[in-house]
Amino acid sequence: MDTQKEALRRIISTLANKNEELQTFLETVDTTLTGLQEESWKVTSELEAELERLSSALEEKGVELRGAIKEEKQRKEAELQKQLSEGKFALLSCEELLEFANQTLNITNEEEFLKAAKQIKERVTMAPAFRLTTRPAVSENMSQFTVDFSVERAGLQRLHFLPVPRAPEIDASSCVVRDNAVTVAWQPSSEVIVDGDSGSGGGGGGGGGGRIERYELEYRKTNKDSSLRAAGEACWEKIHDIRETQVTVTGLKFDSRFVVVRVRARNKAAAGEFSEPVAIETIAYNFGFDAATAHPELKVQGDTVTWEPQGVKGHDPRLKGKENKSSSRSATPSPNKTAGSRAGRDRFAGESYTVLGDQEMSGGCHYWELRPLADWKSFSVGVAYRASLGRFDQLGKNAGSWCLHASQWLQSSLAAKHNNRAKALDWPLPQRIGIYCNYDNGDLSFIDVDRLRLLHSFKTKFSQTLVPAFTVWCGGISVTTGLQVPSFMGKFLSTNRSLSNLSQ
Repeated sequence: MDTQKEALRRIISTLANKNEELQTFLETVDTTLTGLQEESWKVTSELEAELERLSSALEEKGVELRGAIKEEKQRKEAELQKQLSEGKFALLSCEELLEFANQTLNITNEEEFLKAAKQIKERVTMAPAFRLTTRPAVSENMSQFTVDFSVERAGLQRLHFLPVPRAPEIDASSCVVRDNAVTVAWQPSSEVIVDGDSGSGGGGGGGGGGRIERYELEYRKTNKDSSLRAAGEACWEKIHDIRETQVTVTGLKFDSRFVVVRVRARNKAAAGEFSEPVAIETIAYNFGFDAATAHPELKVQGDTVTWEPQGVKGHDPRLKGKENKSSSRSATPSPNKTAGSRAGRDRFAGESYTVLGDQEMSGGCHYWELRPLADWKSFSVGVAYRASLGRFDQLGKNAGSWCLHASQWLQSSLAAKHNNRAKALDWPLPQRIGIYCNYDNGDLSFIDVDRLRLLHSFKTKFSQTLVPAFTVWCGGISVTTGLQVPSFMGKFLSTNRSLSNLSQ
């Protein structure tokens, strides 16, 4: 009995699932049917509107051509009417003179005859008939207004629905990766005409694929250059309304090996198929803070590190005498920190206030940036051999760490530190610092990015793997990773510069 009930429950569950599936299917079909009716009405309305516009254009052209013919006809008629009027007057004058001449032949008196003959001679000289051209001023020819619309008629007969544009082809050789921006270039299909191009064609019919009005580009990040079509549609970032055959995607964080791009063309009503996806390599240095190494009074949260004292202020001589001026939170342990967190063997302690990055550098070029947060007092940024730093060591105090130290505690100062030696730098405190490390060449450079100023360079020979290293006291810092070595670094790397005496 129980077995049968269990089997029946499974059947009921299966039927319920199928019932839900069928209801969803019917809703989908009903929605599709409604959409089909709406879309059909829409395209029919658009067709009628296009035909009306076409008919209006033909009528306007007909009025224009008829007007040109009528204007020429009226001009020629005026010329001919003028000649008719002048000819009739000349004919009438000639007939009168002819009659007078015939009458003169019958005069017998010599004196009267000579007088009349003289008058005839004078009138003949001045007669309009002898000053009037006997050729029409204009011809009846109107052949310049002959029309032949056979080509246009054939074009009208070829009118059809707007074709879907063919997929463009991304030109991988013309794609450029620079300064965390990717410029993607492509070629439109040879069978289409881009809006605005010169030449004939490009209308709403024929085999030209329709006039392209704009392009749409989609991109996504991946660590694989294979199976480019496997990802779902939801993970693609989209750029619309591109009018040229290239576009630059800016502000990217290169936290994956590749950026996959694809593009499609769109005409007045339809978007074509996407091009074949192309994977563009985007290699950059990515790291995070190694929370396991963070000093107990440093709070690591994403790409930021903030100093949160735990109420034990007396051990830091910089805070002596400041107890009454400090905020109330400094006397209370942070809710995210406990005394037990000091027990980590790898954590920095004492007055080191240090945290390391979680990715090592053993070769190649690397670049990242740091920004101090509001109300900061002191920080250091640089690189170190992980094994060379003891729990209580501060950056720049031994032979295995190099750093730039900034402070606005009591007074502003900026210095480069290494092996317990410091070099003061005469420059305003930067708000955005670029750190460039060329492991193979032994270069470590610090840049004021906002002012494009080389703050300091170390020249050495690295013998162990490096990690990014940071010291924070009062306030906090944020780092930006996933950056390419920026193009402006070439300005500093190509010029001769005097390196610090601190260089190893």
